[in-house]
Amino acid sequence: MKPKIVKANSLKETPTPERVLITENYSTEGISIEQARIKPGITTIAHHLVGVNEIYLITSGEAQVDVGNIKPTKVTHGDLVVIPAGVSQRISNIGKTDLVFYCICTPKFSAECYGDEENENKTE
Repeated sequence: MKPKIVKANSLKETPTPERVLITENYSTEGISIEQARIKPGITTIAHHLVGVNEIYLITSGEAQVDVGNIKPTKVTHGDLVVIPAGVSQRISNIGKTDLVFYCICTPKFSAECYGDEENENKTE
């Protein structure tokens, strides 16, 4: 790893299919750090990450998280959610303002590790 400064104004926010706005702050082979922003009333798709551990660090807003067999829990500014690889997860913005949190993944997140639990078994 080399010293680096990443300026927030140089980053681009990208919408995802599950209605989350993602800004990739930093990514190397061993870790990725992304900021997620979710509008009020939105719930992500139930999913898991194959071979990737994830930590949510809530920076603003209010959410309910569903992680594995832990009962649904309200989280707010400063709370941390640890999600081991393969464990089912989803997060709902239950507040009146945008929910903002950092997703810290080890090793780094890739689209190939994403397991959609709501749509993967549906047939047309």
